[in-house]
Amino acid sequence: MKNKLDTSPEALAEELLGRPYDELDEDEQRVLCRVASTEIELDPDELEVVNIKFGDRMADRVAAIGGSWGFIGAFLALMIVWMALNVTQMWGVDFDPYPFILLNLSLSTLAALQAPIILMSQNRQAKKDRISNRHDYEVNLRTTVELLRLHRKIDKVFNKLGQMQGSVEEVALTTEAAVEQALEAPPPNGQGDLAGVEAKPQA
Repeated sequence: MKNKLDTSPEALAEELLGRPYDELDEDEQRVLCRVASTEIELDPDELEVVNIKFGDRMADRVAAIGGSWGFIGAFLALMIVWMALNVTQMWGVDFDPYPFILLNLSLSTLAALQAPIILMSQNRQAKKDRISNRHDYEVNLRTTVELLRLHRKIDKVFNKLGQMQGSVEEVALTTEAAVEQALEAPPPNGQGDLAGVEAKPQA
């Protein structure tokens, strides 16, 4: 097993995804290149999301207001007041009599303008969701790479410990054998006679 993890995009494709780098789609290749790189750079679509324009902010605001129950309630109230005033001619109001042609024209114009604005906001939100998903995928790959690196380091430590344990056992066996040989060996010449002389009582 290799002790050092190869973090090139080609090696990561085989190690993490189990497929050759050339068979990956464009998004997967870009994510692997970002994982393999130590520098963090924003993609063009990310820069576009960060540098939001005034028209995009207005589209988001219109979509947020137009997609709320408050807007629906206020618009229904306005239509009821509009039709009631023109039917009853209260206070001399008679600018749009039945069948309310001006009201129909206003509703058609509002729908024609509101629909593309809401679509613009939805497209921006979909792009932000794709970027967020890609970031999550990139974070998962980076985490997997770090786990693989940690796994290689732990294996390396265990191999070192195994080698050290073998060396310690070898030294222990050698020391034990040397001690046994020293105990079994006869005493040197002269030491036995000297011990006998010391043991005799004095006359």
